[in-house]
Amino acid sequence: MHQTRFDKPVLIFDGDCGFCTRSVNVFKRLPIDAEVTAYQFADLQLYGTTEERASYEVLWVDRSGRVHGGAQAIARLLVSAGGIYAVAGHLMRTPPLRWMAAGAYRMIANNRQRMPGGTVACGLPPAARESGIGA
Repeated sequence: MHQTRFDKPVLIFDGDCGFCTRSVNVFKRLPIDAEVTAYQFADLQLYGTTEERASYEVLWVDRSGRVHGGAQAIARLLVSAGGIYAVAGHLMRTPPLRWMAAGAYRMIANNRQRMPGGTVACGLPPAARESGIGA
């Protein structure tokens, strides 16, 4: 278990994905007090995660160092924003909405190259992006 504590939560996203970057820019408009960083520039070991996981889903690392991924990362981000956003975030953490949010997140993440702002590179694994294969 990861034991590092942080001054503020950290949102880790795929900085090579246009859709992910656009989504994070929307999140940055919310009243959250968190660091936001692309996994390509993050010390993933410090945050208790791997490149494989960070390329698969957005991550929220809370102050205690616990890593939440996918829809639950978004839910925790919303809770941290407070107000009506927190209500939505708490609902996303409660079954059966938790399960629906996870399914919706995975469907979007698996098709992010087709989403507004997405590119063909968004759907490629990190190794293929770096080598230029398929781009």
